[in-house]
Amino acid sequence: MKRLHVHVAVEDLEASVRFYSRLFAAEPGVRKSDYAKWMLEDPRVNFAISQRGAPPGVQHLGVQVEDRSELEEVYGRLRRAAGPMIEEGEKTCCYAHSEKSWIGDPQGIQWETFLTTGESSVYGTDEIRPQHEKEAAAACCAPSCCTPKAG
Repeated sequence: MKRLHVHVAVEDLEASVRFYSRLFAAEPGVRKSDYAKWMLEDPRVNFAISQRGAPPGVQHLGVQVEDRSELEEVYGRLRRAAGPMIEEGEKTCCYAHSEKSWIGDPQGIQWETFLTTGESSVYGTDEIRPQHEKEAAAACCAPSCCTPKAG
């Protein structure tokens, strides 16, 4: 069964964890110094927040699948959608090992499709950088582990 994924960048992780824990009536199942994730059943959503220097707001949306057959089904849908698609394959991101692809909708909103294959002790391949470096990177669309690389 597929699960909607929402990743939100936040300015104050502690305040956001308190807010969303009360909103969802549940504590996050994953809690790190810069990240928290709730795997909710009602509604069925993988809701993640992170404080890693991105502008506050919805960072990306996605569809998480439970097995390889669902992943192939959703990859087929991505190809039929005919948007700009990036197949990343195996990746470490958000304290998890995953296989993933990305597609941009007509508005440019990034959608991630992924199968989680295990946990990781590190966030992923990006790193927290000083604000001036983040601004320079944003100007040239430099990716992080949660924003896909083209090509």
